[in-house]
Amino acid sequence: MTHVHQLTFGPFAENTYIISDADGNTLIIDPGMYDSVENMRFFEFMNTHNLKPIKLVLTHAHLDHVFGVNWVHQQYGLTPVLHQADKFIYDNAANVTRQYGLKMDDLIETDLGLEDGTILEFGEAKFDILHAPGHSPGSVCFYNRKEEYVIAGDVLFEGSIGRTDLPGGDFDTLIRSIKTHLMVMPDDVLVYSGHGPLTTIGQERISNPYLQT
Repeated sequence: MTHVHQLTFGPFAENTYIISDADGNTLIIDPGMYDSVENMRFFEFMNTHNLKPIKLVLTHAHLDHVFGVNWVHQQYGLTPVLHQADKFIYDNAANVTRQYGLKMDDLIETDLGLEDGTILEFGEAKFDILHAPGHSPGSVCFYNRKEEYVIAGDVLFEGSIGRTDLPGGDFDTLIRSIKTHLMVMPDDVLVYSGHGPLTTIGQERISNPYLQT
């Protein structure tokens, strides 16, 4: 069994996910720590729970999901893994950050190892990698089929969906991604989103206004 820990960081209240197994091995998803105070909060959480980071992956490369990438790399020696379609967003994240009046150093090089239909193995856990473009061209979701939860990034929220007005976004593509990849899951599957509270596939199937057509 894995344990999913959610920490919320940064000026956009982004959810960073820390997934650990029984031995404390840890998968970090979307580190959103913006400053030294948040870095320390992350560090203290890891130490308090005796967690050992072994892999860093990104659901997508928008600035709020990559604020902490360089720090995680410096602290733990991990290189982020991303879908190749979001590389241009990743490479431009520091410039976009400055346009928002915020600060970010140029990001370290990333691996482009996340591909649709492949498996992300983490200890004994396995996550289906689902390429779900629309919010960004390279957005992916990580589906733990056995334990019935999905890390959805900014694809699907409680009662809402990811915005589609950023470069590479497209509303029709996002709706198709959600219906093709997420709405085919069982109702009880937990949805851990990039912002906001936990929800379920069943709840979104019946109440999300964007999915009622």
